[in-house]
Amino acid sequence: MPNGNRSTTPQLVYLVYGAETYHQEAVFSIASALAGIRETPGQSLEIQVFTDNPAPYDGLPVRLRPLDNETRQDWIAPHGYHFRAKHVVLRKVLEENERALLIDTDTFFHCSPLELFRRIQPGTLLCNAFGLNWGANKDAELYVTLGQLLAQRGLVDDEMPLLNSGVIGLCAADAAGLDQSISLMDELYPLAKGAYTLEEFCLSVAAYRTVQVRECPDLIHHYWSRKQLFRAKTQAWLEKHRAAPICQYALDETRKVTATLPRPPTLQRLAYKLITVALPGQKRQFMREILYGCYRHANPFDQACAPVWWEKALENVEHRLQKPLEDHELKRWLGHPLIRLVLGKRREAIYRHLMQTKGN
Repeated sequence: MPNGNRSTTPQLVYLVYGAETYHQEAVFSIASALAGIRETPGQSLEIQVFTDNPAPYDGLPVRLRPLDNETRQDWIAPHGYHFRAKHVVLRKVLEENERALLIDTDTFFHCSPLELFRRIQPGTLLCNAFGLNWGANKDAELYVTLGQLLAQRGLVDDEMPLLNSGVIGLCAADAAGLDQSISLMDELYPLAKGAYTLEEFCLSVAAYRTVQVRECPDLIHHYWSRKQLFRAKTQAWLEKHRAAPICQYALDETRKVTATLPRPPTLQRLAYKLITVALPGQKRQFMREILYGCYRHANPFDQACAPVWWEKALENVEHRLQKPLEDHELKRWLGHPLIRLVLGKRREAIYRHLMQTKGN
């Protein structure tokens, strides 16, 4: 499309397909963007959603872009690498628009999304955040398999910053960087042994020494870590506001879904340590994490995370034991006299929840 025919309206882009969880994440992310945009009245923004399932976005002010399986397979060819589609879809949007920002579904906004677009200028790539430099971990799989090849071609050196691609924002004039990253993915995927992070590595290579890279962790929260806790928060918001997700009350409440881990206060955690000090080693840590889920938070969306702490306690102890905790063992652990005393009536509810979790 000729430059003069490209839209100058900033484009916020989502690529969402597959499990219902991803659609739930996207709906909350969009709601948080709509809540934030109220801070920049009079400024326009278009939200595009490329998706295989339009139903979750019914009633949202978004432009739906139907994504059939044939198209998606074309976008992830030739190796079936799913994250390749991110760069393809952003490249497509930049053919029609001057500025676009592709954002992962597991994100939410602290402010107006237009604040991110202020950081997208010609010659600039906006990413979520910088990671370590390329040479910081020479034992990493990608460094071992690709380092020498790419260094010989002059594409990388040990000082290259590795980028987190939860956000990718570009101007149309810089879209050639996406062409290079796609080409690198296609070439390197067989050598990289299907490395999960190849997509953002190739973006890092394409951007290195060619554009200025900026980050935006102060403007959004990308909950790639501790994902189950933040999913519990966002799902609680969705359950409460499913009928009217963009009414003023619902948008106001997106701000109660915070980036803070829903842990008890420091003094309360110290109290839990004192309470559990008499327990045997493995049971001690298990019980402390169980108690994290028993703390009563004033914020209802933090309170929704309680079962996740219980599940995490079970997952962690099984990891430490290097075997599943059998049903009778779990019942015996929760039946310890001190644990019975501390948990009281909550003990049976916790046991039932964990049994259901194990059954699923």
